[in-house]
Amino acid sequence: MGYVAVTGGEEAIEASLDLLERARLASGRALDVDLVLGCLPELVDQVQSEGSLWAPEVAAVAVKQARGSVEEAVFLMRAYRSTLERLYVSRTIDTGEMRVDRRISAAFKDIEGGQVLGATRDYSHRLIEFDLADETDAAVRERLRGLEAALAAAGGSSCDGEEAAALLARVPRVSDYLRSIGMVRSWERDDAAPVDVTKTPLSFPAPRSVILQALSRGLTQAVVAIGYAAIRGFGLSHPTVGELRRGRVPVTIDAPGAEGAGDPEDAYYLGSIPVTEVESLIVTDEQAEDGSHYSGIDVGYGLVMGGDESKAIAMSVLDHSLRADDVRYPTQDQEFVLYHIDGVEATGFISHLKLPHYVTFQSKLDSTVRSMREKGGEGRA
Repeated sequence: MGYVAVTGGEEAIEASLDLLERARLASGRALDVDLVLGCLPELVDQVQSEGSLWAPEVAAVAVKQARGSVEEAVFLMRAYRSTLERLYVSRTIDTGEMRVDRRISAAFKDIEGGQVLGATRDYSHRLIEFDLADETDAAVRERLRGLEAALAAAGGSSCDGEEAAALLARVPRVSDYLRSIGMVRSWERDDAAPVDVTKTPLSFPAPRSVILQALSRGLTQAVVAIGYAAIRGFGLSHPTVGELRRGRVPVTIDAPGAEGAGDPEDAYYLGSIPVTEVESLIVTDEQAEDGSHYSGIDVGYGLVMGGDESKAIAMSVLDHSLRADDVRYPTQDQEFVLYHIDGVEATGFISHLKLPHYVTFQSKLDSTVRSMREKGGEGRA
């Protein structure tokens, strides 16, 4: 009987997978991976960020295979990542070297280096453009040429492309100015080697390197939702965005065989990756246990791969929230936040509820009925 059940189960599973593949092919059209990369870049970015692997083409294939399911595509990316050999560890990325294409501050109107709105939906009307339903390739190319001509006319008189890029590189930080006038709280420098969360199970209390990694690779919607809760009243962190910057940062490694970071000029340049960085400012007025009093500004930090600004802001909120000594809310509890923002873990646990639980449920049912009988009660259908 057991063998028959196993055989039947295997056949059913194979048929189920065939049905899934048929559903993917039902349109009779092949989705080009380059089309996914070009038309759905933010979806690809999210899959890479939560998958902890910057590989745009692989992420696009994962999106195609998963038929647009982010959670499934992220699972595929993490599974693929686990098969890769780690040949090098990069030098610490200096986001001060970021070549920014967008940079704003909600705390100050005038900042050194200027505010750069860049490409953003912040000022759009959020109205569905129904004309996009009938958009053709020719119309896309024509519209693109018009926009490029208009943008060149608007910005071409001040400086050429190379000069503009040079001006946007290495813009000073807003937080550096606040530190220079003693308005930002100073923390003891932590020189401990960062813990790799992809190789080390979570344990608590977690060092800040673990907190930042877990937040950065967490399920985007979960990080945003819990960050929102922390601001709305279920936490003590209500920030002002001191600076949000988006752009590309260089990734370098030491020369093979070299010990430790040497001269920056000797670094091997591997390429650059797009990131979004946020430093949130939280006004703090605290009374310490030793009786001392502190009034000033704390900085919450967020850095995510890609361009998801909401996630980066929420991450900065939770970074500050999870440093609280006096835990009053779930949003300040490391275990509550870090365990529950991992999309693969959460999806896996929820999904496993669909699998057979015949024995465990029968046991619960038997124990419930037995308990009711011992108490003299009767079950109702």
